[in-house]
Amino acid sequence: MLNILIAEGTPALWQKEHARFAIPSNFSLFAAAVRLHRPYAHCTLLNIADGEALPFGTALSDFDGVMLPGSPLHIYDATPAVTRQIDFARAAFAAGVSVWGSCWGLQLATVALGGSVRRNPRGRELPIARAVTVTEAGRAHPLLATRPAVFDALCSHLDEIETLPPNSQVLAANELSAIQAVATRTRWRGSFLGTQYHPEHTLAVSAALIEMRANELVEEGFGASPPEIVAIAADYRALDAEPTRRDLIWRYGIASEIMDPVRRSAEVGNWLRTVVKPRRFLA
Repeated sequence: MLNILIAEGTPALWQKEHARFAIPSNFSLFAAAVRLHRPYAHCTLLNIADGEALPFGTALSDFDGVMLPGSPLHIYDATPAVTRQIDFARAAFAAGVSVWGSCWGLQLATVALGGSVRRNPRGRELPIARAVTVTEAGRAHPLLATRPAVFDALCSHLDEIETLPPNSQVLAANELSAIQAVATRTRWRGSFLGTQYHPEHTLAVSAALIEMRANELVEEGFGASPPEIVAIAADYRALDAEPTRRDLIWRYGIASEIMDPVRRSAEVGNWLRTVVKPRRFLA
Protein backbone atom coordinates (compact mmCIF):
# COMPACT_ATOMS: atom_id res chain seq x y z
CA MET A 1 0.00 0.00 0.00
CA LEU A 2 1.33 3.42 -0.96
CA ASN A 3 1.86 5.99 1.77
CA ILE A 4 1.38 9.51 0.37
CA LEU A 5 1.92 12.79 2.23
CA ILE A 6 -0.30 15.66 1.03
CA ALA A 7 1.28 18.94 2.11
CA GLU A 8 -1.51 21.53 2.32
CA GLY A 9 -0.42 24.95 1.09
CA THR A 10 -3.55 26.94 2.04
CA PRO A 11 -3.74 28.50 5.51
CA ALA A 12 -6.68 27.23 7.58
CA LEU A 13 -8.25 30.70 7.78
CA TRP A 14 -8.34 30.89 3.98
CA GLN A 15 -9.87 27.42 3.82
CA LYS A 16 -12.77 28.60 6.00
CA GLU A 17 -13.46 31.34 3.45
CA HIS A 18 -13.33 28.79 0.63
CA ALA A 19 -15.76 26.54 2.51
CA ARG A 20 -18.43 29.28 2.23
CA PHE A 21 -18.46 28.53 -1.51
CA ALA A 22 -18.44 24.74 -1.01
CA ILE A 23 -14.82 24.39 -2.13
CA PRO A 24 -13.40 21.14 -0.70
CA SER A 25 -10.01 21.14 0.96
CA ASN A 26 -7.00 20.48 -1.25
CA PHE A 27 -6.35 17.40 0.85
CA SER A 28 -9.74 15.90 0.02
CA LEU A 29 -9.35 16.70 -3.68
CA PHE A 30 -5.89 15.15 -3.86
CA ALA A 31 -6.84 12.13 -1.77
CA ALA A 32 -9.84 11.50 -4.04
CA ALA A 33 -7.64 11.73 -7.15
CA VAL A 34 -5.08 9.36 -5.62
CA ARG A 35 -7.71 6.80 -4.62
CA LEU A 36 -9.32 6.98 -8.05
CA HIS A 37 -6.12 5.38 -9.36
CA ARG A 38 -4.84 3.62 -6.21
CA PRO A 39 -7.91 2.77 -4.09
CA TYR A 40 -5.92 1.44 -1.14
CA ALA A 41 -3.35 4.22 -0.89
CA HIS A 42 -2.98 5.86 2.51
CA CYS A 43 -2.97 9.68 2.46
CA THR A 44 -1.64 11.80 5.32
CA LEU A 45 -2.44 15.51 5.72
CA LEU A 46 0.14 18.07 6.83
CA ASN A 47 -0.66 21.80 6.69
CA ILE A 48 2.73 23.31 5.97
CA ALA A 49 1.22 26.74 5.29
CA ASP A 50 0.30 26.91 8.99
CA GLY A 51 3.60 25.41 10.13
CA GLU A 52 2.39 21.97 11.14
CA ALA A 53 5.15 19.47 11.83
CA LEU A 54 5.26 15.77 11.03
CA PRO A 55 4.08 13.51 13.86
CA PHE A 56 6.78 12.69 16.38
CA GLY A 57 9.01 9.92 15.12
CA THR A 58 7.95 10.38 11.48
CA ALA A 59 10.37 11.45 8.73
CA LEU A 60 9.76 12.56 5.15
CA SER A 61 11.66 9.48 4.01
CA ASP A 62 8.89 7.33 5.52
CA PHE A 63 6.56 8.39 2.69
CA ASP A 64 6.44 6.95 -0.82
CA GLY A 65 5.55 10.31 -2.33
CA VAL A 66 4.80 13.92 -1.43
CA MET A 67 2.06 15.94 -3.12
CA LEU A 68 1.98 19.75 -3.22
CA PRO A 69 -1.54 21.05 -3.97
CA GLY A 70 -2.82 24.47 -5.00
CA SER A 71 -2.93 27.61 -2.86
CA PRO A 72 -4.21 31.19 -3.11
CA LEU A 73 -0.78 32.41 -1.98
CA HIS A 74 1.82 33.96 -4.28
CA ILE A 75 5.30 32.47 -4.16
CA TYR A 76 6.97 35.87 -4.65
CA ASP A 77 5.42 37.19 -1.40
CA ALA A 78 7.99 36.48 1.33
CA THR A 79 5.48 35.79 4.10
CA PRO A 80 6.09 33.03 6.68
CA ALA A 81 3.31 30.94 5.09
CA VAL A 82 5.30 31.04 1.84
CA THR A 83 8.88 30.73 3.06
CA ARG A 84 8.14 27.78 5.33
CA GLN A 85 6.67 25.95 2.32
CA ILE A 86 9.81 26.59 0.26
CA ASP A 87 11.87 25.15 3.12
CA PHE A 88 9.57 22.13 3.32
CA ALA A 89 9.81 21.46 -0.42
CA ARG A 90 13.60 21.58 -0.26
CA ALA A 91 13.54 19.15 2.66
CA ALA A 92 11.31 16.77 0.69
CA PHE A 93 13.70 16.85 -2.27
CA ALA A 94 16.70 16.34 0.02
CA ALA A 95 14.95 13.29 1.50
CA GLY A 96 14.91 11.73 -1.96
CA VAL A 97 11.12 11.40 -2.06
CA SER A 98 9.25 11.61 -5.36
CA VAL A 99 7.26 14.87 -5.40
CA TRP A 100 4.18 15.83 -7.40
CA GLY A 101 2.61 19.30 -7.59
CA SER A 102 -0.15 21.14 -9.42
CA CYS A 103 -0.48 24.91 -9.86
CA TRP A 104 0.93 26.37 -6.62
CA GLY A 105 2.70 23.05 -6.09
CA LEU A 106 4.48 23.44 -9.44
CA GLN A 107 5.41 27.03 -8.62
CA LEU A 108 6.59 26.07 -5.12
CA ALA A 109 8.81 23.28 -6.40
CA THR A 110 10.18 25.52 -9.14
CA VAL A 111 11.34 28.17 -6.67
CA ALA A 112 12.63 25.58 -4.17
CA LEU A 113 14.81 24.11 -6.93
CA GLY A 114 16.17 27.44 -8.19
CA GLY A 115 13.63 28.74 -10.73
CA SER A 116 11.33 31.76 -10.56
CA VAL A 117 7.63 32.63 -10.80
CA ARG A 118 5.83 35.79 -11.92
CA ARG A 119 2.31 37.08 -12.38
CA ASN A 120 1.18 35.93 -15.81
CA PRO A 121 1.23 39.00 -18.11
CA ARG A 122 -1.53 37.36 -20.20
CA GLY A 123 -3.82 37.34 -17.19
CA ARG A 124 -5.88 34.75 -15.36
CA GLU A 125 -6.56 31.26 -16.72
CA LEU A 126 -9.90 29.96 -15.42
CA PRO A 127 -11.71 27.55 -15.51
CA ILE A 128 -10.24 25.62 -18.46
CA ALA A 129 -6.73 25.55 -19.89
CA ARG A 130 -7.54 25.23 -23.58
CA ALA A 131 -5.45 23.41 -26.17
CA VAL A 132 -2.71 22.20 -23.83
CA THR A 133 -0.19 20.87 -26.33
CA VAL A 134 2.26 18.10 -25.49
CA THR A 135 5.86 18.92 -26.42
CA GLU A 136 8.33 16.51 -28.00
CA ALA A 137 9.76 15.80 -24.54
CA GLY A 138 6.23 15.31 -23.22
CA ARG A 139 5.39 12.74 -25.88
CA ALA A 140 8.22 10.59 -24.59
CA HIS A 141 7.43 11.09 -20.91
CA PRO A 142 5.19 8.73 -18.88
CA LEU A 143 3.45 11.65 -17.13
CA LEU A 144 1.47 12.42 -20.29
CA ALA A 145 1.49 8.93 -21.77
CA THR A 146 -2.30 8.61 -21.64
CA ARG A 147 -3.06 12.15 -22.88
CA PRO A 148 -3.76 13.06 -26.51
CA ALA A 149 -1.37 15.41 -28.28
CA VAL A 150 -3.70 18.36 -27.54
CA PHE A 151 -6.19 18.43 -24.67
CA ASP A 152 -8.13 20.69 -22.30
CA ALA A 153 -7.78 20.64 -18.50
CA LEU A 154 -9.39 22.35 -15.53
CA CYS A 155 -7.30 25.17 -14.12
CA SER A 156 -7.21 28.31 -11.99
CA HIS A 157 -4.14 30.52 -11.77
CA LEU A 158 -2.81 34.07 -12.00
CA ASP A 159 0.89 33.23 -11.75
CA GLU A 160 3.15 31.22 -14.04
CA ILE A 161 6.69 29.86 -14.24
CA GLU A 162 9.13 32.53 -15.39
CA THR A 163 12.37 30.51 -15.36
CA LEU A 164 12.73 26.79 -14.83
CA PRO A 165 15.19 25.19 -12.41
CA PRO A 166 18.18 23.25 -13.80
CA ASN A 167 17.59 19.84 -15.36
CA SER A 168 13.96 20.58 -16.24
CA GLN A 169 11.90 19.67 -19.29
CA VAL A 170 8.73 21.38 -20.46
CA LEU A 171 6.24 18.62 -21.19
CA ALA A 172 3.24 20.70 -22.27
CA ALA A 173 2.29 24.30 -23.09
CA ASN A 174 -0.59 26.39 -24.36
CA GLU A 175 -1.25 29.91 -25.59
CA LEU A 176 -1.76 31.37 -22.12
CA SER A 177 1.15 29.64 -20.36
CA ALA A 178 4.29 28.43 -22.10
CA ILE A 179 4.85 25.98 -19.23
CA GLN A 180 1.88 23.77 -18.41
CA ALA A 181 3.67 20.57 -17.39
CA VAL A 182 7.22 19.99 -16.15
CA ALA A 183 9.61 17.19 -15.26
CA THR A 184 12.69 18.01 -13.16
CA ARG A 185 15.60 15.85 -12.07
CA THR A 186 16.85 17.01 -8.69
CA ARG A 187 20.42 16.81 -7.42
CA TRP A 188 19.19 14.32 -4.85
CA ARG A 189 17.72 10.86 -5.50
CA GLY A 190 14.18 12.12 -5.99
CA SER A 191 12.31 13.79 -8.82
CA PHE A 192 9.60 16.35 -9.39
CA LEU A 193 6.68 16.20 -11.80
CA GLY A 194 3.99 18.84 -11.97
CA THR A 195 1.36 20.70 -13.94
CA GLN A 196 0.16 24.30 -14.00
CA TYR A 197 -3.40 23.02 -14.50
CA HIS A 198 -5.36 21.06 -11.89
CA PRO A 199 -5.91 17.34 -12.67
CA GLU A 200 -7.49 16.99 -9.21
CA HIS A 201 -10.22 19.58 -9.77
CA THR A 202 -13.85 18.82 -10.57
CA LEU A 203 -16.46 20.90 -12.39
CA ALA A 204 -18.01 21.68 -9.00
CA VAL A 205 -14.70 23.12 -7.80
CA SER A 206 -14.44 25.21 -10.96
CA ALA A 207 -17.98 26.47 -10.37
CA ALA A 208 -17.14 27.52 -6.82
CA LEU A 209 -13.97 29.31 -7.91
CA ILE A 210 -15.87 31.18 -10.62
CA GLU A 211 -18.57 32.24 -8.16
CA MET A 212 -16.08 33.21 -5.45
CA ARG A 213 -14.20 35.45 -7.88
CA ALA A 214 -17.22 36.89 -9.71
CA ASN A 215 -16.35 40.54 -8.99
CA GLU A 216 -12.68 40.07 -9.95
CA LEU A 217 -13.66 38.29 -13.16
CA VAL A 218 -15.88 41.20 -14.18
CA GLU A 219 -13.02 43.63 -13.49
CA GLU A 220 -10.76 41.46 -15.66
CA GLY A 221 -13.23 41.44 -18.55
CA PHE A 222 -14.57 37.89 -18.28
CA GLY A 223 -18.17 39.10 -18.02
CA ALA A 224 -20.37 42.16 -17.95
CA SER A 225 -21.73 41.73 -14.42
CA PRO A 226 -21.38 39.46 -11.36
CA PRO A 227 -24.78 37.83 -11.97
CA GLU A 228 -23.61 36.80 -15.45
CA ILE A 229 -20.52 35.15 -13.92
CA VAL A 230 -22.59 33.48 -11.19
CA ALA A 231 -24.90 32.05 -13.89
CA ILE A 232 -21.88 30.44 -15.57
CA ALA A 233 -20.89 28.95 -12.22
CA ALA A 234 -24.41 27.54 -11.85
CA ASP A 235 -24.09 25.83 -15.24
CA TYR A 236 -20.79 24.22 -14.24
CA ARG A 237 -22.36 23.04 -11.00
CA ALA A 238 -25.34 21.60 -12.90
CA LEU A 239 -23.03 19.75 -15.29
CA ASP A 240 -21.08 18.30 -12.38
CA ALA A 241 -24.36 16.97 -10.97
CA GLU A 242 -25.59 15.73 -14.37
CA PRO A 243 -22.60 14.81 -16.56
CA THR A 244 -24.92 13.78 -19.41
CA ARG A 245 -26.14 17.36 -19.99
CA ARG A 246 -25.18 17.65 -23.66
CA ASP A 247 -26.55 21.18 -23.81
CA LEU A 248 -24.04 22.41 -21.22
CA ILE A 249 -21.20 20.35 -22.67
CA TRP A 250 -21.88 21.96 -26.04
CA ARG A 251 -22.41 25.47 -24.64
CA TYR A 252 -19.03 25.57 -22.91
CA GLY A 253 -17.09 23.26 -25.20
CA ILE A 254 -16.12 20.87 -22.43
CA ALA A 255 -14.14 17.94 -23.80
CA SER A 256 -14.28 14.32 -22.69
CA GLU A 257 -10.78 14.70 -21.20
CA ILE A 258 -12.49 16.83 -18.55
CA MET A 259 -15.80 14.99 -18.26
CA ASP A 260 -14.19 11.60 -17.56
CA PRO A 261 -12.76 11.62 -13.97
CA VAL A 262 -10.06 9.06 -14.74
CA ARG A 263 -8.86 10.91 -17.84
CA ARG A 264 -9.17 14.27 -16.08
CA SER A 265 -6.78 13.11 -13.33
CA ALA A 266 -4.49 11.15 -15.65
CA GLU A 267 -1.27 12.83 -14.51
CA VAL A 268 -1.85 11.81 -10.90
CA GLY A 269 -2.44 8.22 -11.95
CA ASN A 270 0.60 8.18 -14.23
CA TRP A 271 2.82 9.58 -11.46
CA LEU A 272 1.58 6.95 -9.01
CA ARG A 273 1.96 4.13 -11.52
CA THR A 274 5.36 4.95 -13.05
CA VAL A 275 7.29 6.95 -10.46
CA VAL A 276 6.07 6.26 -6.93
CA LYS A 277 7.35 3.02 -5.47
CA PRO A 278 6.66 1.63 -1.99
CA ARG A 279 9.83 2.58 -0.11
CA ARG A 280 9.57 -0.37 2.27
CA PHE A 281 10.39 -2.60 -0.72
CA LEU A 282 13.45 -0.56 -1.71
CA ALA A 283 16.88 -1.63 -0.59
